Amino acid sequence: MSHSSYRTALIVGAGSGLSASLARAFAKADMKLVLAARTVEDLGPLAAETGAKLFACDATDRKQVSKLFADASEAIGAPEAVVYNASYRVRGPFLELDPAEVEKSIAVSAFGGFLVAQEAVRRMLPRAHGAILFTGASASVKGYAQSAPFAMGKFALRGLAQSMARELAPKGIHVAHFVIDGGIRSARRAEPAQTPDALLDPDAIAASYLHVLQQPRSAWAWELELRPWVEKF
Repeated sequence: MSHSSYRTALIVGAGSGLSASLARAFAKADMKLVLAARTVEDLGPLAAETGAKLFACDATDRKQVSKLFADASEAIGAPEAVVYNASYRVRGPFLELDPAEVEKSIAVSAFGGFLVAQEAVRRMLPRAHGAILFTGASASVKGYAQSAPFAMGKFALRGLAQSMARELAPKGIHVAHFVIDGGIRSARRAEPAQTPDALLDPDAIAASYLHVLQQPRSAWAWELELRPWVEKF
């Protein structure tokens, strides 16, 4: 299966970082795009560059997610490849964590992924075709001190992906989870001159997402771990 088998894509949790690189990579692969985020005012230039349609959506709200898929299907056709890239992080000593913030972290990082994936699968199953890609983090497999909420959300998202992959791969739906184990290069996060490539290049990450979409179904990966060459693990 090549990337040409996926003609339409939806990226939930779009922004200026990894999701922007994903949008560019998918556009170059001739995929029609929808970008969704809580607010989309800053996404105009990226939409113009990639030809993407923009829709505002709170991924933790079931009605908004349902409407997003209806709007996306009307704009570009049913999304055949869906990326869940949204997350919310709160840090602090365990006893000082605000339960409301913890609830939000789990809701955005994991429950939103469930809602988006469920709507995607509803549309993919009748065709026995589709791909759902989840963006994880170091916290997907390692619970760091003073980062319990993020670990809870990312552990849950990984469990969701693994369960879905086992259930849905035999039905033609490729589900994959990406452990992004390291910092991602950005305008706000420059890497030290003495250690080039010490941060993950978002375009390189996007190339791995596209590679997964190109995998033949006889050799599907359900999970990829990506980290810089200097990262300890």
